[in-house]
Amino acid sequence: MPERKGPALSDATRGRILFGGDYNPEQWPEETWHEDVRLMREAGVNSVTLGVFSWAKLEPRPGAREFGWLDRLMDLMHENGIGVVLATPTSSPPPWMGRLHPETLPRDEDGRTEWWGSRQHFSHSSATYRRYAAAITEDLAARYGSHPALRMWHINNEYCTYDWGDEAEDAFRGWLQARYGTLEALNRAWGTAFWSQGYGDWREVLPPRRAHYMKNPTQVLDFRRFTSDALLECYLAERDIVARHTPHIPVTTNFMALWQGLDAWRWAEEEDVVSIDVYPDPRDPFGGQYGALVHDMTRSQARGGPWTVMEQAAGPVNWRGVNHPKPAGLNRLWSLQAVARGADAVCYFQWRQSRQGSEKFHSGMVGHAGERGRTFREVQRIGTELALLSGKTAGTRVEAAEVAVLLDWNAWWAGEQDGRLSRETDLAQVVRAWHRALWEAHTVADFAHPEHDLSGYRLVVVPQLYLMTDAAIDNLVAHVEAGGSLVAGFQTGVADEDDRVREGGMDVRLRDLFGIRVLHEWWPLDAGETVDADGFRGTLWSEEIEAADDVDAVVPYKGGELDGLPAVLRKGRARYLSTLPEPHALRALLADIAAEAGVRPTLAGLPAGVEAVRRGGLLFLLHHGRDHVTVPVPGRHRDLLTGAEVTDAVELGRYGVAVLEAVS
Repeated sequence: MPERKGPALSDATRGRILFGGDYNPEQWPEETWHEDVRLMREAGVNSVTLGVFSWAKLEPRPGAREFGWLDRLMDLMHENGIGVVLATPTSSPPPWMGRLHPETLPRDEDGRTEWWGSRQHFSHSSATYRRYAAAITEDLAARYGSHPALRMWHINNEYCTYDWGDEAEDAFRGWLQARYGTLEALNRAWGTAFWSQGYGDWREVLPPRRAHYMKNPTQVLDFRRFTSDALLECYLAERDIVARHTPHIPVTTNFMALWQGLDAWRWAEEEDVVSIDVYPDPRDPFGGQYGALVHDMTRSQARGGPWTVMEQAAGPVNWRGVNHPKPAGLNRLWSLQAVARGADAVCYFQWRQSRQGSEKFHSGMVGHAGERGRTFREVQRIGTELALLSGKTAGTRVEAAEVAVLLDWNAWWAGEQDGRLSRETDLAQVVRAWHRALWEAHTVADFAHPEHDLSGYRLVVVPQLYLMTDAAIDNLVAHVEAGGSLVAGFQTGVADEDDRVREGGMDVRLRDLFGIRVLHEWWPLDAGETVDADGFRGTLWSEEIEAADDVDAVVPYKGGELDGLPAVLRKGRARYLSTLPEPHALRALLADIAAEAGVRPTLAGLPAGVEAVRRGGLLFLLHHGRDHVTVPVPGRHRDLLTGAEVTDAVELGRYGVAVLEAVS
């Protein structure tokens, strides 16, 4: 992949792990600011994000500028050695904008307006919104571009706005004209011969608004693509403004973890620093695995280089049905897990827990209990430990992975629409199941786009790629022909880039690769239903497959309609799973395939629930359980967190962490 054009994260971190979070001082009287700074210094905070939701404060009337309060804050942070990630406030326009310019408000697929009073209430295609956004960004960059506290730019926040309104309609039509050129090409791509949908005039082409029955799936797919691109245009406009003023300052925006709305591969190419907001459920027994997945994905989008946790929670969030706090030690464990997997920033939403507004029960680094609360005391410990690790970790890379997990947003968008064979299959959950199997087998994996260069990986894992381009298919075939190993899950290679089912139900190149003569039928399973195979049970899905004569091995289904037919096929270094094995079976299968491919776990003999990751010259051991365990670690090491010397084994208690450096 090409090198980034902008400055690297190291320009922002300056050899340190950034530690802090979103700071919203406009919610508090000024005397609280000095108290905040005192507590920040006690906690080891060296970075705060300012201005994310400050547009109405900065521009209370059209064209007005109220920068005095932000001037004082920038100076206050600098005087206390705290760097600033300065945000453009454009995710939440002031009420006056919606009142004076209702065309800036987005409309849903029913044509209903989304009003101000919350956040993200902007039409990405509105020329008026874009003009105001550019103006406030220009003035922020001009005023603070040379301020010594500035470390990084944060554009907007969690881009996630859909819009089916009039300006979006015009922009969508223009996007389609650029993509297809002619109506004839669009009609072919969308398959408009079905249901008499043929278009004879561009004015007839609309966003996929409310329809009587199911919508054209390729129209919906293209609208997803368009929305991601339209939001990217908004990001790029603001990014280019701040980059012009401050070419030496890196620029980012924060992704939401495993969110469908943005093509994160495409977006990551336009960021100097890739940032993520990650909120595992503390009641989820595999919350640590989910965090590892998100970290692996973000590191991969950062091309293996350091990246940032822009948001996490110090305690409970406020959007689940029941919002549980993090048990003692879990915040520390998950924060250090992010560092182990490549993060050079560990930050939170937010610094001080709000007393009013929709997120007053979302935790902060300083909770309602104040500085004597358990949450703040744990934050202090994390800050101390990150300072200990900074010199050994900041700017270093995670040990190169030998396994790549493939994910493509286009396949996700196409595979989860109406009119499919099963609503029980959720790509995010399928990907998580496969990653969990690798995580439990103590194998660190990268994520990759199916058209990326895969030559550096011994094993390529495809949980599911319903839609695949010709280039992606050729890439997988070439990987195997070059001696690499491949394992793919059910419903892979079914459709082309226009969501057109490929002849035979799977591309012929993949059928030849896996040893499939005929794919007769897909047999999705009901919720909770399983299917027996030789040695394991399958979930979610099964397929009626006829094996070719040149397959090397078949694991058959046992009993039922598919008795004796292949559940798993192997031809050379390629395998195909026509079902999703239960977790222990998938773990064992992937561990065997990885070992056969020459992939070895990070550390042998690890107890269940213990995660091992090498970053730079350090070995991170993270215990996701509550019992005490002994972890074998051959040789002599020093634990950087305690200073203790370790010989051959480490004792870890509940949510325990050790960061080991070899001693010669």
